[in-house]
Amino acid sequence: MSWNRPLIIGLIFLLLALGWLRARSTDTEQLRRSQLMMGTIVEIVASGESRGQLEAAIDDAFAEMARLDRLLSRHYQDSDVTRLSQSDKGGRVAPDTAEVIALGLDVARRSNGAFDLTLGRLKTLWRLDDESPVVPEHAAIERAIAGIGPRSLELNGRHLIKRSPQLMVDLGGVAKGYIVDRAIGVLKQHAITDAAVNAGGDMYLLGQHPEHPWRIGIQHPRKQGGILATVQVRDRAVVTSGDYERFFEQDGQRYHHIYNPKTGLPARGCQSATVITDSVALGDALATAIFVLGPQEGLELLADYPNAEGLIVAADGTLHPSPGWAAYQGTP
Repeated sequence: MSWNRPLIIGLIFLLLALGWLRARSTDTEQLRRSQLMMGTIVEIVASGESRGQLEAAIDDAFAEMARLDRLLSRHYQDSDVTRLSQSDKGGRVAPDTAEVIALGLDVARRSNGAFDLTLGRLKTLWRLDDESPVVPEHAAIERAIAGIGPRSLELNGRHLIKRSPQLMVDLGGVAKGYIVDRAIGVLKQHAITDAAVNAGGDMYLLGQHPEHPWRIGIQHPRKQGGILATVQVRDRAVVTSGDYERFFEQDGQRYHHIYNPKTGLPARGCQSATVITDSVALGDALATAIFVLGPQEGLELLADYPNAEGLIVAADGTLHPSPGWAAYQGTP
């Protein structure tokens, strides 16, 4: 068995950000900081009028991200998510939690359950964070996915109703993106107009490089450190879901962290799915749903979102871009 559990670095983003810092004119200040949170390295790169402005903006952005992580993560015993999972019927949640759940349920319904907020038991069963994970027994997988799906949760304002007591809510497929969106919002409140926030591949690019839009390299799913494509964006979110991010191999088969809710097994139709849209939270959820659906149904889902484009790498390595993807194509 071989095991791959990288701490997602975003090297391509780092190199581009450093180049940006060197290229900025001398009449502005630049600052780059990183912190370990949400199981990855989160980086913020920003430009502003003074170092004091940047330090205050980035400090406040990280503080907001830490607050939301504590609220939305199943890894904290006092989080909304943990409390909901431990409750038989659900309960009242914070406004931020309700907003994340509402978005997740909408994508879940529109993707016919390919995106799912109720995979907590399944993710716990697979134990991908263990040093030596193994494939669970079929019966255990069947028990873990019993009763899940978009109809198993109902949100009325800030009150979440669970249809089944054993459901474990997991917002991992959308919460990280939401947290990045909120960090961008904090930077904007500090009058920052050029910045980038990258949370392990979930990123938002605010403003632009001093001479052109941000250029972002999309990781090749089968060539470590290789670039599949380069995109140019301004004021857009770029999110990729791939089977190379967290996985282990057993008997020659790759088992990764993006599960098909209908089978409880890792989805097999794609190697990666990249989405460009106006919200990291939406991009996060769409990239996961597309990966589960596969190229054909994934592109059909993407067509329902006028402000989103994507690039899907099928299981056989073929590329499937959405009609508007070419508008973002940059020069490698």
